[in-house]
Amino acid sequence: MLRREVLTAALALGMAGAAAAQGTTPEATQPTVEKRVFEAGAYQTRGGASLPAVRVGYQTMGRLNPAGDNAVLIAHFFSGNSHAFGRLAAGGPPGWWDAIIGPGKAIDTDRFFVVASDTLVNVNVPDPNTTTTGPASINPDTGRPYGMSFPVVSMRDFVEVQKRLLDSLGVKRLALVAGPSNGGLQAIEWAAAYPDFVERVMPVVAADIDAWMQGWLDIWEAPIRLDPAWREGDYYGLGREPPLRGLAEAWKIVTLQARDRAWARQYDRRVPEGQDPARRIGDRFAIERWLDDAAAARARTSDANAFLYMVRANQLFLNEYPSFEAALGRSQARWLVASAPTDRVFLAEGVREMVEILRRAGRPVEVAEITGPLGHLNGVVGMAPLTDRIRAFLAQ
Repeated sequence: MLRREVLTAALALGMAGAAAAQGTTPEATQPTVEKRVFEAGAYQTRGGASLPAVRVGYQTMGRLNPAGDNAVLIAHFFSGNSHAFGRLAAGGPPGWWDAIIGPGKAIDTDRFFVVASDTLVNVNVPDPNTTTTGPASINPDTGRPYGMSFPVVSMRDFVEVQKRLLDSLGVKRLALVAGPSNGGLQAIEWAAAYPDFVERVMPVVAADIDAWMQGWLDIWEAPIRLDPAWREGDYYGLGREPPLRGLAEAWKIVTLQARDRAWARQYDRRVPEGQDPARRIGDRFAIERWLDDAAAARARTSDANAFLYMVRANQLFLNEYPSFEAALGRSQARWLVASAPTDRVFLAEGVREMVEILRRAGRPVEVAEITGPLGHLNGVVGMAPLTDRIRAFLAQ
């Protein structure tokens, strides 16, 4: 049972297959998709640094119409990748939003051309189904991984690389840009950066990255920097071990914050066999053991430096605008803001503030709630009940 719970945690934290909890399309009728690689060429970051070559993975479903305006961009969450829909191979796990993307689904690929891409500095670099340029990439000037010499990138850099990808595919306008959490932040960034390009926006379990949230992100990454094996990011060399202990502790913080008290009740007063925390300070409660095992499993499938860079990209959300209100005021889109009332990452009050700002700016905005026991993660695995709302939103 413990092994199955750990696997479920790793999937829900960002590996393809989290959508299995949503009641997705039966395997026999579920389309397979091809993971492709986009070569974006040389790129200058918004901070002014130069990268000689940028690559990101992506997948598509549906067909682009002659006008190039039926495209939908799906952006992934902090620990996710572009596998948002379909199966990469027959019998493989479904994408994390497969419940709402596909033929006849809420985001109907018989009508829309849907694109999902990996971001820069994606944390899943050990995964062969993830393609990204980041600190683990080889610096052509040295022949070694960049490590911490990789330039800082922002959420806007994610958007600019995606814009190049969409241009290469012939997309002239986005009917929708959407995503959960980090993906929702990218959707908001898109609405501000390209107001004439985006018709609709659907941020899910996302709101402003204010100073309070910047502080939480610093807490997320702190264990990595404290791990002696991190070596200031220089751990890629032969014979050096990655900072798995620090990375696991970082994932432990994320794992618990991304869930809700209702989910944790299954561990109330439980103690693993052979443990006695009332007598021995080193013994563990069931929730501690679960978090330890789940986070250690996730650490083995991700890169510590990429985690740090992803944190910084989130902290730089909308950093090119004087305020959150100024950024949202640029949007010309219709909005559907979906949130989870028990979200412990983006709190309900922050979501309400965002909706109020949009309404003051005169933007058409609808709201929807996602329920379930998983708190923030409901925005990944609990989307199926919003099918009718999303379909109606796309019909407007």
